[in-house]
Amino acid sequence: MKTFVKGPIMAVIWTIIRIWLGIQWIEAGFHKLTGGFDANGFLQGALAKAGGENPAVQGWYATFLEGFAVPNVELFNTLIPWGELLVGLGLILGAATIPALIAGAFMNLNFLMAGTVSTNPILLTAAIILLFVGTGAYHYGTDRFTIPFIKNYINNKKNTPKVMKPAV
Repeated sequence: MKTFVKGPIMAVIWTIIRIWLGIQWIEAGFHKLTGGFDANGFLQGALAKAGGENPAVQGWYATFLEGFAVPNVELFNTLIPWGELLVGLGLILGAATIPALIAGAFMNLNFLMAGTVSTNPILLTAAIILLFVGTGAYHYGTDRFTIPFIKNYINNKKNTPKVMKPAV
């Protein structure tokens, strides 16, 4: 079963899902980069959802938003669009796939905790599935070649004997 899920046949399906997910992130990031994105309205909306009888945003998360995110909104105005764009590029190319999936899932989780449902549950589910299939997610991607190259490089560095210089 393990070889079937991570094998080349299923890798075609995982690649299609990975590229679809990457396109979703690219579109979101590109839209924000070219459309004058400002997270302040989103953050204020999330804080408004923290009150009432059935709050959509948990109190502890609202405290984080109020104490850290709102005062540093300019940082988030840069990190969110560029993060989305880079996650999308990584997923489409299959480059740094696992870090891109983790970063994308983390952003989806934060958007959900801020009270925004939209496509976030679907994107988060796709990322989790791809994380579970591991190497199958990037069988058809640049990681298939770069990861073994990097591992080989690191192992060769570790196994290279160090030349001791004589003490003077």
